[in-house]
Amino acid sequence: MCDTRNEDVLKAWAESAQYWDRHYQTVRSMFAPVTDALIATARIALGYRVLDVSGGAGEPSLTIAEKVGPAGSVAYSDPIEGMMAIAQRQARSRGLANISFHCAPAESLPFPEATFDCVTCRFGSMFFADPLLGAKEILRVLKPGGTVALAVWRHREFNPFFAIVADAVGKYIEQVPEDPDAPGAFRFANPGSLPRVFMDAGASNVSESILEFPARAEMALDDFWKIRVELSETLRGKVAKLTPAQLDAARQEVTAAAALYFENGTVNIPAQALIVRASRD
Repeated sequence: MCDTRNEDVLKAWAESAQYWDRHYQTVRSMFAPVTDALIATARIALGYRVLDVSGGAGEPSLTIAEKVGPAGSVAYSDPIEGMMAIAQRQARSRGLANISFHCAPAESLPFPEATFDCVTCRFGSMFFADPLLGAKEILRVLKPGGTVALAVWRHREFNPFFAIVADAVGKYIEQVPEDPDAPGAFRFANPGSLPRVFMDAGASNVSESILEFPARAEMALDDFWKIRVELSETLRGKVAKLTPAQLDAARQEVTAAAALYFENGTVNIPAQALIVRASRD
């Protein structure tokens, strides 16, 4: 990926950090089943030494730190300082002392070879500047026999959390065809695409499975539009181009469509991800 595109991605995530901080508990709750799936896939247990790549606002790093206990450790890495600051604050609030923080991209991990029992990455590999190099680095720092567990989104049609707002806003904004190789939420949505990257990187025992899960969190229906738009730099940019009338119409359409997934101040929306497992010989 060209340097300019990589810089754009990093800038977008840096600008989004404040919103991921604001909605931290909502995102943590909604995506908790994915964290659980990664822990189960990697068979993470007490005493393990784990690296969480592209840890974002702190999950699954912090939950894994709780899982491995004081005898284990977690190294969090992410290229965005603003995201790392959120994770550090959350770690302090949860009293976690077995986690270290490293501001680094996946393509240049600051660890010796064969350091970790497991490596995880939840919804981060889609944004790697160079996925193949990132995969090679992950395998480099993994101990022989260790396990990598990664989660990426399936296509938008399987995830109403993404589709509802995107479809409504898309009626008013000219749609530019997406580059399937560009960084984005659905970069590895096609089954087999991320496994191929890890096989090319030299991984063994590569497999992939579909995770269907309910994304649940306390949330008022009227807040759905705001939360979804704020969490996405792409949506924020598109919404800024709407006229007041278009904005009102899109918001009403989103609220009506999302109502199906709300009850008693709780959102319960179906979601699907792909879970990729790999190991190093």
